[in-house]
Amino acid sequence: MSKRKNPADTYNKNANFCDFLMELADYEKNVSRNIHKYNAYRKAASVLAAHPKKIESGDEAKKLNGIGEKIAKKIDEFIQTGKLRKLENIHQDTDAQAISLLTRVSGIGPVKAAELVRNGIKTIEDLRNNENKLNHHQLIGLKYFEDFERKIPRSEIQEIETMLQKKIAKIDCNYTITICGSYRRGKSESGDIDALVTHPTLKVSEGKKKHSEVFLKTLVDELKIDLVVDVISIGDTKFMGVCRASSESTARRLDIRLVPHEQYYCAVLYFTGSDVFNKTMRAHALEKGFTLNEYSLRPVGITGVPGEPVPISSEEDIFDYIDYPFKKPEERNM
Repeated sequence: MSKRKNPADTYNKNANFCDFLMELADYEKNVSRNIHKYNAYRKAASVLAAHPKKIESGDEAKKLNGIGEKIAKKIDEFIQTGKLRKLENIHQDTDAQAISLLTRVSGIGPVKAAELVRNGIKTIEDLRNNENKLNHHQLIGLKYFEDFERKIPRSEIQEIETMLQKKIAKIDCNYTITICGSYRRGKSESGDIDALVTHPTLKVSEGKKKHSEVFLKTLVDELKIDLVVDVISIGDTKFMGVCRASSESTARRLDIRLVPHEQYYCAVLYFTGSDVFNKTMRAHALEKGFTLNEYSLRPVGITGVPGEPVPISSEEDIFDYIDYPFKKPEERNM
């Protein structure tokens, strides 16, 4: 699907259905902790977003892969009444609303949010009055809560991408960096910035820890000069932090992962997404006798045990191995 016809943007003819399905998905993930229902609602929303015409009934929706009887009934209820009884009940549940709000703070997951709500902490103001109950990541998330809520325009990510490329080239011009996620899929806005970095000498079996630790510390020291304003965490292979394109800019979440060279393109594919596209690729790979994840593509033998990873030197290689038509990043918005 081309960027001009991106169903998740203004061309989504089923946006009303997608909105309530995503709200239900968030409720199941954060409050009910029902990952099966969460995945079902998300998949249905993605399928409807990609559908080229407006759905007129639940029966019509059921003909689409990923929409069953229960979701079809919800679509009929919404068409007939303009609302959903289940969502109305959720909206009246103050604890559920509080958990949903608190999980929007970076670093606060459903378990922590539920714990906070049980302790009477239900708003962002309550959080600010109880900072002693938060860890370092959660404090950073609270500090920049309003900034992190704002979507990042594509032009700003391009500016940050250029800054990252220059900093990395200053250290070693043989490093490669790719910003993944919705940015790579051509979206006009993104929630955060997720960058993958590799180097030809960075191998799984050869001093990965030492190599990456030195590189990440050197890079972050460089980025602190005029881009990174806060560090959430920095390990051997991953940096999590906060950046600003300029002193007047909104603060943005920035993650940088250092990936061994032989795993790079599997990682790029995985972190580009979308989630639904990744699941489709993994399912197809299994049908073709392979297991695919963010690290490698492996053939599965007759015993069912994955073999050694096959050599991958581009994303196209992955598609070729599993005999799946190549999709450009902007065509993966499923």
